[in-house]
Amino acid sequence: MASSSSLPPSRRSVFDAAYIRAEFAAAGISPHFIPLIWKYVLQNPRCGDLDGVTSLPAAAYALLRQKFRPITSTLTTAAESRDGTTTKLLIRLQNGESIEAVVMRYDTRLGKYDGKPRLGGVRSTLCVSSQVGCKMGCRFCATGTMGFKSNLSSGEIVEQLVHATRYSQIRNVVFMGMGEPLNNYTALVEAIQVLTGSPFQLSPKRITVSTVGIIHSINKFNNDLPNINLAVSLHAPDQDIRCHIMPAARAFPLAKLMNSLQSYQNER
Repeated sequence: MASSSSLPPSRRSVFDAAYIRAEFAAAGISPHFIPLIWKYVLQNPRCGDLDGVTSLPAAAYALLRQKFRPITSTLTTAAESRDGTTTKLLIRLQNGESIEAVVMRYDTRLGKYDGKPRLGGVRSTLCVSSQVGCKMGCRFCATGTMGFKSNLSSGEIVEQLVHATRYSQIRNVVFMGMGEPLNNYTALVEAIQVLTGSPFQLSPKRITVSTVGIIHSINKFNNDLPNINLAVSLHAPDQDIRCHIMPAARAFPLAKLMNSLQSYQNER
């Protein structure tokens, strides 16, 4: 089996949903085979090729070899916290840049509810990145000091979950890592649609997208991503203070942002 690092870098992630669907359609291959491919990679995250996927048409194997890679990113480091509750993943992208994703674990049995021990067990949340760097320039944020470098593809977003499943069964996903998710809107929507479909089957109610308040994207969020949670970081209740903390806030006045959020809430 060839290692993924030996494959041409021009090949795309199989999790780039729009691209693989378009290529399958052009080749006359049913899109119903795509979740089967995703399931294979999810169960075999270190696979170097896709020859092990069963029951595909012969034309699909040829297309996959020519244009796709099972995983385009590489997990380079996994750092565990001393108490074992978090695992920070350093992931190297195909273009040589690196991003971080963090697995966070919480034992729901801790504490009591109504005076009685809680039921449940350990649940894991994955914090994912959507960009390399960020153009928002928030003064308190380490990523903001990097400036903006590139958007992640939908496949690179999904691959963070694939890497994380090697360490924990992920129940929740939060877009609170590197980058402003709503500045990479198309890839964000596509990635979430993959995560809520087969084989990942994450509940929309367990996915949260955090934003500093990109108004034009908030205005279409409900329509494109129904039942997905939206979290907004205002940073301050005053527009002048917001602009001092986050210079990009000048483009998103607080009054207009609040109107947008009210409309968003009314549509829920």
